[in-house]
Amino acid sequence: MNDNFRKVLIIAYYFPPMGLSGVQRTAKFAKYLKRYGWLPTVLTVEPGAYFAFDDSLLKEIEEAGVRVVRTQSLDMSRLLKKRHVIRMPSEFTRKLLQFFNDTFFIPDTKILWKYKAVRTAIKLHKQEKFDLIFATSPPQTDFLIGAKLKKKLGIPLVIDYRDAWLDYPFKYFPTPLHRFIHKHLERKVLKAADRVIVTHRRVKEGILKRYGLFDYNEIDIIPQGYDPEDILHVSKKKTHSSKMKITHAGTFYASRTPKYFLEALSNVLKADHKLRDKIEVIFIGNLRNCDQKLIQKLELNNIVKILGYLPHRECVEHLLDSDVLWFVIDNDYQTPGKLYEYFGTRKPIIASVVDGYTRRLLLESKAAICVDLRDVKGHEEAILEFYSKFEQKKLPRIPIEFSTKFDRLVLTGELAKVFSSLMFYDNWSFVKIGENDK
Repeated sequence: MNDNFRKVLIIAYYFPPMGLSGVQRTAKFAKYLKRYGWLPTVLTVEPGAYFAFDDSLLKEIEEAGVRVVRTQSLDMSRLLKKRHVIRMPSEFTRKLLQFFNDTFFIPDTKILWKYKAVRTAIKLHKQEKFDLIFATSPPQTDFLIGAKLKKKLGIPLVIDYRDAWLDYPFKYFPTPLHRFIHKHLERKVLKAADRVIVTHRRVKEGILKRYGLFDYNEIDIIPQGYDPEDILHVSKKKTHSSKMKITHAGTFYASRTPKYFLEALSNVLKADHKLRDKIEVIFIGNLRNCDQKLIQKLELNNIVKILGYLPHRECVEHLLDSDVLWFVIDNDYQTPGKLYEYFGTRKPIIASVVDGYTRRLLLESKAAICVDLRDVKGHEEAILEFYSKFEQKKLPRIPIEFSTKFDRLVLTGELAKVFSSLMFYDNWSFVKIGENDK
């Protein structure tokens, strides 16, 4: 039966049971590719020390019949302890670790996985005869593995930028030499790639401008998305409450902070004490100590509930049980996958964002109030505006025609089209189209 499928090798360091939003895109692609005639094999690592694990995602992958091959790796998170949850570091510790890692590991700390991954992939190819390699980043090491395999195996390579490389807002280059090496490596990967996929228009523009290696149409934008099955599987109906429930799902780090939203919430409640019994805030995800201390300082302990990291579908349940969702991003080079899951719930959104693509996308949803990240007064007004509509039972809903654009099943179909564009059919073999054949 599998003889009728084309075969793709997916290189993905981050993959279930590792949790957090970074694994969602790759996991959902792997889940749905078979519906479009592509049989995926995922090459990843054995679970090690990480911030969160989600066995429900792993179960989805297993139920979809996706083959997952795991190897050992010499990077620190694998050497510390197997399947071990570690706490989110303080901002000072995070910066210190980042300085050390970005100084001594190029392109990232996962580079020590490359040798083992390449050897394992070559052995797998001898058994499976893959038609295509799909590498997703971060970490950028995945791209280097993909480029090496392209050279060794002579089959097409498609690379997927979940985040920018050189323009990643939290990437630190200790010296000009470090930046030069990263740029050289990125150029090398781009030259090896047959097609490039990005999640964000700004990333595409950066690649085109910096390297000039591709025509505009040779870089595809496939945005992040949501899985409608996650929403359909939620059996619990929304609870009726006199309180307006505002929920944030995700992780805070660097300047992506709840500080200004919490200050605004505190001001709103001080101005009208009755609202203390009318508004509830839920934080889903790992919270830094500094953020927990801020909640205490602002006397919001009875207003803000911290649920910690939850399995993915349990998180979706809470989103659907909310009245308003809060989203925060401090740059225009990222659009976290969580935003698209917000779109899938069709709930109204308070968005703390900078000017740019993400703000325009949110405004296009017709159900978002966008506020500058540090505008406390603007956050106060957004909270009060949605509360007024909540009281009137007139909260806006995201139009279905907008949200369905980000359906994971549809987006996987777009990915399959990219894969198929590099193939042609000849006696049940799939061969890369040469430059003269395009």
